[in-house]
Amino acid sequence: MTSENRNMIVAIVLSMVVLLAWQYFSGIPQMEAQRQAQQTTQQGQSTAPTAPGASSDASAPAPAAAAPKALTREEALARTPRVAIDTPSVTGSVSLRGGRIDDLSLKNYRETVQPSSPIITLLSPSGGPNPFYAEFGWVAASGSNVKLPAPDALWTAPDGAKLTTETPLTLTYDNGEGQVFRRTLSVDANYMFHVVDEVENNGAAAVALHPFALVSRHGTPHTLGYYILHEGLIGVTSEGGLHEIKYKDIAERKTESFTSTGGWLGITDKYWAATVIPDSAEKVQARFSAVPSGNDLTFQTDFLGDAVTVEPGAKATRDGRLFAGAKVVRLVDGYQAQYNIDRFDRLIDWGWFYFITKPLFVVIDWIYHLVGNFGIAILAVTVLIKGIFFPLANKSYASMAKMKAVQPEIQSLRERYGDDRVKLQQEMMEIYKKEKINPIAGCLPILIQIPVFFALYKVLFVTIEMRHAPFFGWIKDLSAPDPTTLFNLFGLIPWDPSQVPVIGHFLMLGIWPIIMGCTMWAQMKLNPAPPDPTQKMIFDWMPLIFTFMLASFASGLVIYWAWNNTLSVLQQSVIMRKNGVKVELWDNLKSTFGLGKKKKAGAG
Repeated sequence: MTSENRNMIVAIVLSMVVLLAWQYFSGIPQMEAQRQAQQTTQQGQSTAPTAPGASSDASAPAPAAAAPKALTREEALARTPRVAIDTPSVTGSVSLRGGRIDDLSLKNYRETVQPSSPIITLLSPSGGPNPFYAEFGWVAASGSNVKLPAPDALWTAPDGAKLTTETPLTLTYDNGEGQVFRRTLSVDANYMFHVVDEVENNGAAAVALHPFALVSRHGTPHTLGYYILHEGLIGVTSEGGLHEIKYKDIAERKTESFTSTGGWLGITDKYWAATVIPDSAEKVQARFSAVPSGNDLTFQTDFLGDAVTVEPGAKATRDGRLFAGAKVVRLVDGYQAQYNIDRFDRLIDWGWFYFITKPLFVVIDWIYHLVGNFGIAILAVTVLIKGIFFPLANKSYASMAKMKAVQPEIQSLRERYGDDRVKLQQEMMEIYKKEKINPIAGCLPILIQIPVFFALYKVLFVTIEMRHAPFFGWIKDLSAPDPTTLFNLFGLIPWDPSQVPVIGHFLMLGIWPIIMGCTMWAQMKLNPAPPDPTQKMIFDWMPLIFTFMLASFASGLVIYWAWNNTLSVLQQSVIMRKNGVKVELWDNLKSTFGLGKKKKAGAG
């Protein structure tokens, strides 16, 4: 086996191992799961919590039991008086029963790529399906017996009140014992709510209270199950840093508590999240918990501030924020800077390769705003990456070209030394040293491509900007697999191959994966066919294996791979000609289809 072919096999096997491992650990679902994910909103499949209760020992608010009778969402909304929320980005309502934000839908996002599909529902009230809400308020300090607004307390609002970007909403609750509670809510044009809680003490004695805020969800939510994607409880505390806690983990540990100054915490899905955010200078006790609720669990993230003593005739206020919406990168980054929220950008799961993944997205997004198409942006970034690594790739391809040039000498050495492996290796190394050839240089272009491949996969997978982003023609969503398939002639036959038991997902082999396989095949054929039959078989089958492997990947990633292969073929061809080495692409293609043999036979 020549060093050139050995290097190529090592590079191919390495790439294949990495891709197989990536598929395994990232939990790439089968095509049925992909189709389901496109047709349903993750949030609509998740569930949520119930009311917090006041605690006499100043502990964080605890979730209550689930409602005994399941209602529809409309019935659950109708059973409590409400004040509407209406902004350019969200629609919903605030419940006057408990003063909760428990009804929120996202105007700019739909469940599927169809414009007529329902908009995404994020927050839902207790008692109905998938309850998920946020709440702010006060907890009595130890030894204090002040009457607080209970979870079912009825707050009052001005007649005709409506929460919009121009009109804040003020709710009032009088406990009848001298304390008046007010909650003022305001919201920006996107997804950030500002909540100010005030208590006015008209009684004869001082009262001591702790401010709190929580996000609560009842039931174990449906998750996509990807290894590379965090879904569950999330937050940042000054004591513990970034916390990403899966539902199953907190269900086993029950509770985790941290002391923090500032920070944030909440519950996240793939594209949506709800988080509560104290003031950046406020000292709080942050908690992640899972509490039995009926036959399931209530998952909750909450923070409890230091006690505030309100003297007779005095007032006390505490404010916090609620982010409830889509995890749009520019918005999340903007909120982090605007409100000094510690590492709020980690609400988006950039992963371990944050330092590669996020900059890659920033570049793609910048180009997108210039050209108006994320697919074109991906192609442009591929060219840019090729340009950045051109010197290294140029050196690698040049070394490969030199190795081709010395193949006659290498073959002569093999014939001369036969089975004397040691002497053969010594003589080969002398030739490599003389010609300044790096035997492992052929691996470098593929090794360079792997981290970029991973980073782009992460960008396509986790960023909402890529969700439902179209390319051209049949590609309506770059974050989803190519929807076409060879096995129904790309839609000409009215049959869905994915419905075939067991092997259905293998039959979803779209146009772009096939294009990618062809470009990889061409890249393989750029080099001389190896004389060893085993090596030749590996080279011949590798493009086909990769074609089926990548068929279930996001179409944006497959388009990137195909385009990168095409550029690599052009680049390697130019470098080979520059080094005086024959480009054997067409000769190898002809021999593959038997054209070369026919010509030779005719000549004889």
